Amino acid sequence: MPIDDLTFEEWRSFDLPTALRTAREAAALTGGHLVSVETVHHLGRPFHRALIERAGQAFALVPGGEVTLGLDLDAWQPAPGQEEDYRASVDQGFGHADDLRGHLAHMLSPYRRVTVPTVLMAVEDEEFGEEPEGAAEVLAARGLRLPTPDEWEHACGAGARTLFRWGDTCPLDRIPYHSPDGPQHRPNALGLHITYDTYRTELTSDPASVYGGDGGESACGGYGRLLGWLPLATSHRNPDYAAWLHDPAGDAFYEDTSTRPVLPL
Repeated sequence: MPIDDLTFEEWRSFDLPTALRTAREAAALTGGHLVSVETVHHLGRPFHRALIERAGQAFALVPGGEVTLGLDLDAWQPAPGQEEDYRASVDQGFGHADDLRGHLAHMLSPYRRVTVPTVLMAVEDEEFGEEPEGAAEVLAARGLRLPTPDEWEHACGAGARTLFRWGDTCPLDRIPYHSPDGPQHRPNALGLHITYDTYRTELTSDPASVYGGDGGESACGGYGRLLGWLPLATSHRNPDYAAWLHDPAGDAFYEDTSTRPVLPL
């Protein structure tokens, strides 16, 4: 099977020898070398995590195909304490709706089926620190590109249909900044170090969609515990913060942006 025809569901079905052979093919196609294929438990069964190094940078293999993205708000049920915590934030003047489901409808990307390519994606995001409009050109000079919003969300959630990449719950006794041992610090199923710090904001190819953080706004603003965690939600695309970044008044926040390079196959 050509590597660019590999789908996420096919990858999930592979045994370890087949995963190793496929990962070696991906490394060869990109001029890199295979570092490891590790088997973890994800979505109820064994799942292979392939890491490839190219030009001194670590990438994860992200199988694509037709995938489901966004959160199905009709089927989603808040975890215990989340609605109460959100109501407390609303009482302080925060939030985009009177109820949590309405707030998520504003902040999360739509629930949808899309097709994404199989790619390699950088394990670590890179600090950018310049005007966001220049990111694509900087990456192109290295044979890389920005992820699309669909690619970013798929790579982050890795097939999980939950609010966060690790599940629907989050600690409600503290915000991420005060949670050094929280779930955000564990690598995701594909081996990416992603949605780990709300002070980080990752750019995509769509200026209206940035992910992974809000520049620390929720932490510094005292929004509340759940609202402090939500910038780390997989499909939390931060439309308001994205608009601020691309406004001349947002110049001072460029240092909080980062990129997660994609290496096409």
